[in-house]
Amino acid sequence: MLINSRRRSSRYQLNSEINITNLMDVMMVLLVVFMVAAPLMTSGIALDLPKVGGKVLEGEDTSINVSVDKDGYYYIGQTEVPADKIVAKLNAIREENSEVTITISGDAEAEYGRIIGLMALLKEAGFDKVGLKTEPKPLQKRKK
Repeated sequence: MLINSRRRSSRYQLNSEINITNLMDVMMVLLVVFMVAAPLMTSGIALDLPKVGGKVLEGEDTSINVSVDKDGYYYIGQTEVPADKIVAKLNAIREENSEVTITISGDAEAEYGRIIGLMALLKEAGFDKVGLKTEPKPLQKRKK
């Protein structure tokens, strides 16, 4: 009788292995969805940024993009903001996050004075981290 009970217990033994195939399928689908959706999440207006050399700046701080189009209008994201109210809006954002940085995206055809004037205005308002956004210059092939 003892022999029969051992056979039964070995026949109905639980499988303790973890099957991760389904989890991997779900993760791969999510990865593809986020890879497709990430470029669509960038918000802003279409600008023709100047092309210069240099390294890409990386940081963990939150950055706010302020755009200046070729007609001289200011934008935070896609929202047009009058010049006299831009500092007030950015101060309200800074109250929520004191480590915020400002990135100015100026169209290549925008007036130089508008962009530098905005930068000076932000510096006077106490924004220490203000930068200019550009696009990298295309690489040139060497002649042999």
